[in-house]
Amino acid sequence: MTRRLLHPPANNLTITAAALAIALSAILAPAQTAQTAQPPASPPPQTSAPDQSSEPAIPAGKVLFSRDASSQPADSDAQPPDQQKPHAPPQPDSLAVTDAERSALTFTAYDLDLHLAPASSAISARAGLTVRNDGALPLKRLVLQLTSTLHWDSISSRAASGSVVPVPFATHLVPTDADHTGEMEEAVVTLPQPLAPGASITLATLYSGAIQPSAQRLERIGAPADQALAEDWDAIAAPASDAPGNGTALRGFGNVLWYPVSAPPVFLGDASLFQSVGATRLRESAATIRLRLAVEYLGDPPDAAFFCGRREQLTATSDNPDLPAAQAAGIATALFDSRPLGFRTPSLFVAGNAPSVTGTPANSDLIAAVTGHYDTLPAYSAAAALVEPLLTDWFGPQPLTQLTILDHPGQPFEDDALLIRPMYAVDPATLAPALAHSLTHAWFRSSHAWIDEGLAQFMSILWTERTAGRTAALAELQQAAQSLAFVEPETPASPANNSESPNSPDPAPSAKPSVSPAGASLAEATGDVFYRTKAAAVWWMLRTLIGDDALKQSLQAYRRDPKLDHDPLGLEHTLERFSHKDLHWFFNDWVYRDRGLPDLTIVSVTPSPQEGQTGLATGYLVAVVVRNDGYATADVPVTVRSADASQTERMRIPGQSTVSTRIVFAGTPDQVEVNDGGVPETVTSIHTRQLVLPGP
Repeated sequence: MTRRLLHPPANNLTITAAALAIALSAILAPAQTAQTAQPPASPPPQTSAPDQSSEPAIPAGKVLFSRDASSQPADSDAQPPDQQKPHAPPQPDSLAVTDAERSALTFTAYDLDLHLAPASSAISARAGLTVRNDGALPLKRLVLQLTSTLHWDSISSRAASGSVVPVPFATHLVPTDADHTGEMEEAVVTLPQPLAPGASITLATLYSGAIQPSAQRLERIGAPADQALAEDWDAIAAPASDAPGNGTALRGFGNVLWYPVSAPPVFLGDASLFQSVGATRLRESAATIRLRLAVEYLGDPPDAAFFCGRREQLTATSDNPDLPAAQAAGIATALFDSRPLGFRTPSLFVAGNAPSVTGTPANSDLIAAVTGHYDTLPAYSAAAALVEPLLTDWFGPQPLTQLTILDHPGQPFEDDALLIRPMYAVDPATLAPALAHSLTHAWFRSSHAWIDEGLAQFMSILWTERTAGRTAALAELQQAAQSLAFVEPETPASPANNSESPNSPDPAPSAKPSVSPAGASLAEATGDVFYRTKAAAVWWMLRTLIGDDALKQSLQAYRRDPKLDHDPLGLEHTLERFSHKDLHWFFNDWVYRDRGLPDLTIVSVTPSPQEGQTGLATGYLVAVVVRNDGYATADVPVTVRSADASQTERMRIPGQSTVSTRIVFAGTPDQVEVNDGGVPETVTSIHTRQLVLPGP
């Protein structure tokens, strides 16, 4: 099949800084591209003591220092940051680090101790890390990375005897847009013995430095400084008195590398940035993560910390309780017990004040907002009251948790039922569509990204349907489908094995469909265009296939039973139980496998008059033939219309197939329509054919 999409649509925007940065660069500087100045050649690694701090930032590939238990300090001829040039993709350096080494590690456990000093944006950290070699070859060294404003103080490994043994490592700066500074400090750790494929090792690391706002990666591609900082707002800072939610705010990989990671460099404007972040989130979703947090304060202590979407109250201890509160210094602490990370990158926020609670008559504490703009609360309460009937109708009367909002300038960010966004007093109807999405996370949770995020997007579309009508909702689906069509694979290499399920053994290589790297099954999707955009379309199609009542009953049953979420077939079986329909064909083509999108064409329309007893035409029998040149099965409506009537039947068209149907129409038809916009396709989701009726 030849792709017929002539004009690629804009990327589907996410609420991550990385995605927004790409959009910003496209809008603000469409004619600019990242400069490609070659970095200078790197000198041989130098050495310094294990506790020596790093020198100022220098051009890409320059080795800052190499440390082991007996090394000595070294000088640096680093350029000041304001003299540095924009970086090109990383070039080979004296350490000869390969992307295969950077990609080999999977983090399976984080044990973090953080000490924050917001007044100076400083951080001191101890990170216990368990990493596994998921590469094909033994690793003689490990690669660990942090944002360029932090430096590695020491790295140790745990020996078989249980003792902690310092290991030598060298560091250098590497350009990457996975961090807001546009660079990362990379430590290359030499192991005492190679780490075999599948084997794991536990490391103890110390690092420190400061994290302040930085928009370097956006500014170097042409974004104005103020708008760039509105996108890249991550920093360690004390909350402002009028914006208690605007304090320490650290998103993770793809925004700021405040915890250790290992990944190849990626750059804005390149899809690999999204793929790398998404693939890491999926690969490490089973990793456990634990945090012990200490935050210095002066005056009133901060109220609470939010880590990976979880809230913990901070316990304050004053250094001198006899001083007035405004002058008292102290430490506020919180402990986040070890839990699976889930499909997210670690994020940390510190709120200055206790939240203001607002909600609806049925759920008075539905929203907890940390804000100094108290005049905004009535608008949020009124908007929640607007969308609450929709959510209770679909999921049940009571939410699972509150929606917490931190009032913070810049582009929004969410992590389940935690929403960071600027709060303004606006018309509740303006807030309602966004709250329909966000409050879905308060009512429904799933460990599967396409269910969790796709349902939230689906509810936003249902809100459009409820307030603006079905035509507007279908138009919203069609607009979103343009970005999906652009990234879906052209076609699988083979349409075989349509009966495969998640538990089926892998087919023979020659029979297994092969898709382009852009494609991803919904069950293992790592890009938001799949787990949000495509997933919302899948929920819309499921609604059409089984009806509103069966879908509502299924969702409410699924929500009540956590075991169903742990079963890869749990949702399919739940939907089949309440709808009494076989849905395996649908899940196989749209969820478990990536078959791309349908590509429908009306092959022919043949109207035949139906004569009554008097010999006069009483209607028409309209034969419609439709071809699907894609590989995903499409179940679409086929509608015959006249000026004042219509008749609709559904047609299921498997991939690479031609199907016909006959529709009896009482009247004189003048048009046939196939698909109404509810099933995404490679080019267009609405096909029409004007009828030419046979003469007398």
